[in-house]
Amino acid sequence: MSNSQACDARLRSSMLAAVCLAALILPLSFSAGAIATPAIGLALHSGPMALNWITNAFMLTFGSCLMAAGTLADRWGRKRMFLSGVAAFTGVAVLLAGAPNMVCLDLLRAAQGVAAAAALAGGSAALAQEFDGHARTRAFALLGMTFGAGLAFGPILAGGLIQVLGWRAVFLSAALIGACSWLLAVTCMRETRSPTAPRLDWQGMASFTAALGLFTVAILEWPELGWRNPIFLTLLLAAGVALGAFVSIERHTAQPMLELALLRYPRFIGVQLLPLATCYCYVVLLVILPQRFVGVEEHAPLAAGLMMTALSAPILVMPLLAISLSRQVSPGTISGCGLLLAAVGLQWLGSIPVGAAPAAILWPMLLIGVGAGLPWGLMDGLAISVVPKERAGLAAGIFSTTRVAGEGLALAIVSALLSTLAQFHLHGALPQADSNQSDLIVEAAQSLATGQLAQATTLLPSLGRLFLIKVYTEAFRSLCHVLSATTVISALAVFGFLSRRHTPATGYDPGNIVET
Repeated sequence: MSNSQACDARLRSSMLAAVCLAALILPLSFSAGAIATPAIGLALHSGPMALNWITNAFMLTFGSCLMAAGTLADRWGRKRMFLSGVAAFTGVAVLLAGAPNMVCLDLLRAAQGVAAAAALAGGSAALAQEFDGHARTRAFALLGMTFGAGLAFGPILAGGLIQVLGWRAVFLSAALIGACSWLLAVTCMRETRSPTAPRLDWQGMASFTAALGLFTVAILEWPELGWRNPIFLTLLLAAGVALGAFVSIERHTAQPMLELALLRYPRFIGVQLLPLATCYCYVVLLVILPQRFVGVEEHAPLAAGLMMTALSAPILVMPLLAISLSRQVSPGTISGCGLLLAAVGLQWLGSIPVGAAPAAILWPMLLIGVGAGLPWGLMDGLAISVVPKERAGLAAGIFSTTRVAGEGLALAIVSALLSTLAQFHLHGALPQADSNQSDLIVEAAQSLATGQLAQATTLLPSLGRLFLIKVYTEAFRSLCHVLSATTVISALAVFGFLSRRHTPATGYDPGNIVET
């Protein structure tokens, strides 16, 4: 190897390290935030809806902006987009550590989601330009493992920091990692762009964001309003209109944000199914379980973080096994089998009552993590393979949007479903409830769904703490049954779409890559 080749290899390795550091803080902010939520609620005296937006505000803007960020990365420069995103994410993290109230914190989390979209889209597109063939597969597998590390160690880091320094230290730790990523990238990342990349589709971005935002708000308000409420129905209708407008805009614009023609390819659809499937068998548990452990079972934050490693630790090792197996077995078969394992784990998890010995719940969590880890190790590399290299930013943006927007919607849906199931059991205990009691039941159910058992007990003292724990146990069991069934259906769809022969996506006008 010549000196020039060795230098290029070192630069690529350093760039990969910088992108992986940035990729570490994105899931870390997600999983660590779940552990920090009960502490934030106590410190800032917040209700269930405001606590939901700690995660949902971040995921909503993150998912809404990813496709646009992918387009901008291709057009304006991948390095510029990455550095801008990491710098903004780091700065907002510092501001979050000093947030004086919940409104300010939720707004800052929304701003942090925009920054995260720029960092992830720019970093993913830069990796796709620097690496080819098997090296690209390894790079994106490492990126996926880094996401897994953030998910696995985020709860432990958050739990330790909260117990020693308080919840504000969680955001400062993210800022520190972000600063390291920025300093490394600014010295080793090369600027690349595609002159023929499409212009930013502002109309498409606005309509997509409106559809996603309106639907998320409708789902979060569903337990309180009820599905017949005119406000709820209006929000759903408005979301549908915005989605229809987005599809119409993308079909008729010369340079769409989303290439709808790609939906003709089964493999493309199959790749997008993988992150959606893992949302319901894995990602939602990263938020629901810490709320159960800390708020309902009253484990210390650090203990809860350690328990969460049973779910997330397999994400560190299973991607390597999946990649090794993919040389002999199709990705669809590996991914589908993994999802079926996760579905079995969900059924098992639902059978563990609140208050059981920690060892009892760790085994089903481990099985879920193992199952979800198999598709997790394959989907990043598969996503980049569906379009030519020159459209890497677009491919990364579409896939990442599917993943993040799907995660945000899944969290909203699952939170609302858990609250609704708790309401059902509470109404069964108080069948003659008047309007005032009905309002208290709704609020108590929302408190239970976010792990605020003490607040639910205060709202409904006549039922008692033990009965409310039983209500939560039954609601959680029913939720696990729904998640398991959803995962099985997803597995069958993945078997179908990803076992077919790959037909390369066409209809693109590849541009030249310009290095500056």
